[in-house]
Amino acid sequence: MRSPLLRRLGLSSVLALALALFGLTPQASAAPAAPADLTFSTSAATTTPGGTVNLSMTLTNNQTYDVWFVYQTIEPTWLTTQRPDLKYSFTGCSLATDAGAVPCSGTGPANLGTNYGATIPPGQSRTVTLTLQVAADSGCNGNIGFYSYYYAEFSDTTSTSGGPVFTPETRVLCA
Repeated sequence: MRSPLLRRLGLSSVLALALALFGLTPQASAAPAAPADLTFSTSAATTTPGGTVNLSMTLTNNQTYDVWFVYQTIEPTWLTTQRPDLKYSFTGCSLATDAGAVPCSGTGPANLGTNYGATIPPGQSRTVTLTLQVAADSGCNGNIGFYSYYYAEFSDTTSTSGGPVFTPETRVLCA
């Protein structure tokens, strides 16, 4: 014969009560913030042959220690490499600072990490902008896109890596 308590509460209610009494209920847990985060944006979604588009990369330090070192690559996506008629190059690089943009080095598929400037304190970010120049004789109706891997070291001797992180694509249009 079933007890009156079971009839009123139902088996699932009794089970939930027993789990709560013994501390076995699932606890909500927040995922820790990523130690470093790399994001991309472009100044335009489309351009024409002979045009330029700015590709901005922002590295944010989400940890409680300074970022001391960054290594980053940037490479064309596989679909971009399948269109040999798309002609482009990186022609400039600048680092955003409080005093304005300053030139940086290492443009192209190389070590872009040094371009983020000196130490990145906790909670702050640095933005590097590459100028993507589409050749005047480039093909049309194709997308140019890139991906990146990065590695960052912090002042507490920990490190993190991420990627691939994909840029927005830029469509080359012809009039």
